This record gives sequence, C-alpha cells and structure tokens, in this order.
Amino acid sequence: MKNVTDSFVSLGHWRSAGSFGFNTDIFATNPINLSVVIGVLIFFGKGVCVSDLLDNRKLRIVNTIRNSEELCGRAVEQLEKARARLRKVEMEADQFRMNGYSEIERDKLNFINSTYKTLEQLENYKNETIHFEQQRAINQVRLRVFQQALQGALGTLNRSLSNELHLRTINANIGMFGAMKEITD
Repeated sequence: MKNVTDSFVSLGHWRSAGSFGFNTDIFATNPINLSVVIGVLIFFGKGVCVSDLLDNRKLRIVNTIRNSEELCGRAVEQLEKARARLRKVEMEADQFRMNGYSEIERDKLNFINSTYKTLEQLENYKNETIHFEQQRAINQVRLRVFQQALQGALGTLNRSLSNELHLRTINANIGMFGAMKEITD
C-alpha cells in the first residue's frame, strides 16, 4: 500500500509528463470548472427542462398577481363600503347637529319667552304693589287730615261754644226736626 501512495505523490512531481493533478490557480481553472459543471447539468438535467421551470415560475407569478388583484378588488369593495358608511354617518351627524341646533334655538326662544312672561308678571306685581302702597298712603294721609280737621273743629267748637250758643243750636236743631216731622206726616 505504501507503493500506491508513493506513486500518487510522485505523480504530482511530473507536470511536464501530462500527469493528473490539482491546479490551484483559480483564474486558469475557472473556465474548465464551468464547462464541467455545465456539461454535468446538461447530461443529468435532460429530464428537467428549463422551460418547465420557467413555466412553473410564470404560473406561480400569475397566480400571485391574480390573488393580489382579487385581494385588491376586495379591499376596494371594503373601502367603498367604508366610504358609504362614512357618508351615512356624516349625514346622520349633520342631521343630529342640525336637530340639536334647532332644539337649542327652540329652547332658547322658549326660555326667552318664559323669562319675558315672568318679567311681565313681576312688573305687574310691582305696579299692583306700588298702586296698593299709594292707596294705603293716600288713605293714611286722608285719615290723618280728617283727624286733624276734626280735632281742629272740635277745638274751635269747644273754644267758641258757650252755654247760650249751645242752647240756641239745640233749639234750632229741634225746630228743624219738628218741621221735618210735619212734612213727612
């Protein structure tokens, strides 16, 4: 066995004799390696056709595009539905807003009217109270004037009334009553 390994090692030294060995120069061996790989692929890849691979790839791409278009179509439909719902919700919001503004205006007018009526009632009550207080004050002044006039008249009568004048007044009144009695009979 030692002879066999010695013979392989010794083959590496005979380059000029056309021996088989490994060339480690990448630039020199690259076209050779590529031609060997292509040859192996052609020989063993006869059953595998490049056009079949390309057709399969094309079908997958077409299917992917078709699926993407279907998804895009569904997304567009959903977007349109969402836009329609948005328009509907916006219209309802506008309607609620307008109804709210109308209701606010109506409430404001009702409040203004009720406040006006309340103020009118308060004004009437105030005027009635003022009129009542004026009548009360006038009545008090009249009573006070009447009392003072009566006191003044009584004082004047008491000062100027003597017994003789008193008797004459009584006799005159008795005479008037007697004459009235004769007229009525």
